[in-house]
Amino acid sequence: MPKTIVLIVAAGKGVRAGGDLPKQYARLGGRMVLSTTIDAFMDHPLITKIATVISPGDMELYQEASNQFGDRLLPPITGGKTRQESVYNGLQALKAHAPDLVLIHDAARPFVDALLIGRVVHGLNTHDAVLPTIPINDTIKQVHGGQVTKTVDRSKLFAAQTPQGFKFPLILGLHEQAANDKTCRFTDDVSIAEIAGIDVHCVEGSFDNQKLTTRNDMKMAELGLGAQTSYETRVGSGFDVHRFEPGDRVILCGVKIPFDKQLQGHSDADVAMHALTDALYGTIAEGDIGSHFPPNQAQWQGAASSTFLRHAVGLVRERGGKLVNVDVTIICERPRIGPHRDAMRTELARLLDTDVSRIAIKATTTEQLGFTGRNEGIAAQAIATISLPDIGEEKDV
Repeated sequence: MPKTIVLIVAAGKGVRAGGDLPKQYARLGGRMVLSTTIDAFMDHPLITKIATVISPGDMELYQEASNQFGDRLLPPITGGKTRQESVYNGLQALKAHAPDLVLIHDAARPFVDALLIGRVVHGLNTHDAVLPTIPINDTIKQVHGGQVTKTVDRSKLFAAQTPQGFKFPLILGLHEQAANDKTCRFTDDVSIAEIAGIDVHCVEGSFDNQKLTTRNDMKMAELGLGAQTSYETRVGSGFDVHRFEPGDRVILCGVKIPFDKQLQGHSDADVAMHALTDALYGTIAEGDIGSHFPPNQAQWQGAASSTFLRHAVGLVRERGGKLVNVDVTIICERPRIGPHRDAMRTELARLLDTDVSRIAIKATTTEQLGFTGRNEGIAAQAIATISLPDIGEEKDV
């Protein structure tokens, strides 16, 4: 079987799909678009490895999108200023792996299916370049100055899709030639083969394999997913306590608050974030912080609690979960929480990648009763609510 590597192009910066993130890192069905795209190729029997080209400033986002995948996913490759440059960088990096075939795919096409991938790969058995296409169903008009000038015969018009497949040495050489010609600018890779006179074989694409470009594309895709998937509501709770020790600040929900004591703990002792992390683990029945980050392991000494929270968030998202809201209650006599509430909500919203309107933080005392009333420490409790794809009907017990 030929060695086939998929090169996913995810270095773009377009945000027309909505939000502040490039569309490949936007959420669709509670999961990053790029995660869904990678997953489409991950278990395909004809695919050997997968590589992704990313923008140099997107490493943290990429790691979040890719941390659930195994060693079939190669290290990310730094992209260029244009798509053409990014593909060129990707092909150069793949030389070390010596593939026979390469499939070049847009990250913003997350709904590519196994049959389409197979058609492209099999097409390369007898052709040097393969392009999936779909027919144009709409009537096409030629327009000039706001006026229709001609109705175009659509019988010979097709929309190009990805993945576009190539014999690796061929497309590598063509991209190297194009890189040396500064006048060459191509929006897809088949165009480079066309200019070089290479015969491009067309295979049937898929109407589901649409590219997500605008906010409306994302909404329509979300509606499509919602129509196919039923969701259930899950609620998890968490509780944690840390005692005071000598110090000059406490950390609560990731915010450093000046104080005449600090909280004692193996990590940074962020009692509120620990409670919230356990609440998220609870929504998917995944144990607690101690089971994932044992306190007897030196590597977690002084660790930022955001590490634990991000891990819990990642597990929820791997299961297709979407955050509905979180509600954190901090129990202490001092320090005062009110002046820091907005900063805490903002930091949690950032870590959870959600809107601050979904984050509630409250504070209360125990009327000077118990260990918190004696100002010996701080307690926190949290409730997290998520929407999770339904795994099936409930069974009687």
